Amino acid sequence: MIEPVNEIERGVTRKNYLSSIAPRWCPGCGSHALFKSLTDAFAELKIPNEKLAVISGIGCSSRSPYYVESYGFHSIHGRAPAVAQGVKLANPELSVWITTGDGDALAIGGNHFTHLMRRNPNIKLILFNNEIYGLTKGQASPTSYVGQKTKTTKFGNIERPVRPLSQAISSGATFAARLADTDGAQMTRVMVEAGKHKGVSFIEVLINCVIYADGVWEQVSSKQYKPENTIRLEHGKPMLFGVSSEKGIVLEGLRPKVVKIGENGITKENILVHDIHNPNLSYILANMTFPEFPMPLGIFQQLEQPCYDDLMQDQAQSVTAKLGEGDIFKLLKSGDIWRIDENGTVHSA
Repeated sequence: MIEPVNEIERGVTRKNYLSSIAPRWCPGCGSHALFKSLTDAFAELKIPNEKLAVISGIGCSSRSPYYVESYGFHSIHGRAPAVAQGVKLANPELSVWITTGDGDALAIGGNHFTHLMRRNPNIKLILFNNEIYGLTKGQASPTSYVGQKTKTTKFGNIERPVRPLSQAISSGATFAARLADTDGAQMTRVMVEAGKHKGVSFIEVLINCVIYADGVWEQVSSKQYKPENTIRLEHGKPMLFGVSSEKGIVLEGLRPKVVKIGENGITKENILVHDIHNPNLSYILANMTFPEFPMPLGIFQQLEQPCYDDLMQDQAQSVTAKLGEGDIFKLLKSGDIWRIDENGTVHSA
């Protein structure tokens, strides 16, 4: 049993959420930065340790439950969403967070991921996307880019990669974001917003695997290239990018286009303004891929929709009021029941 933290001490710093087990990721792995931002977010949200649960599947990302001073469950490959939903339904007061990877969530766990998004439970899922199977030593994952050479694609990957954000949004995620592991402040801010959101929250974090996919996100996450190759999404603000914010995005019909301020009569007033409440826009942005377009980073969408947890509780209360309290033993003995004797003969019960 986790002992409740004194109200004065609760959530003051991330230290309240660090277990006695030190994180064991490779030195330089982006998971360290993500974990710091995650625990910083827990502190800012002031989640009581005894009301926090971290659920994981299998992979480097899935070690997280050991490192957080909370309830946790290290489940089986791809099944973290199913376990997390069970935890949330059993105890709706818990703040439930899933840590998963691109292989765990999008390969063997693909269906579980999709149905978690569409059901919209009040659960937060953080996807560590390093475009590789790191724990099992460097095989291609569902997000590995075309041409990527791995232990299972010696001559280059020929499969089109899954786009996690596109899949999450099209499956019904009411909160969707993408971040880079090199921007701790933005990671913490977005994770706090995800924690406050009522409904499912999906956050993709671009993680650098220093051993098997080192530099895979360098063009969009490094300080050198980020200004030219990414757009920092902010609700209500124009989508500008470039060292001097001299470039931007406009829409031609439903297709995005990169333009430059001052050319062909383009002014800042022509630049597309971000709206996190517009699901059509968020899907368009999720499908903007580098290098054809700058990669958007930040919160893509945040929508208000009925939450699965509330719907389930409302239905249970409504049925109970109509039919009365259930009897599990009576249920088990209802319907067709039979017994088989020692000779194998079937008898009606």
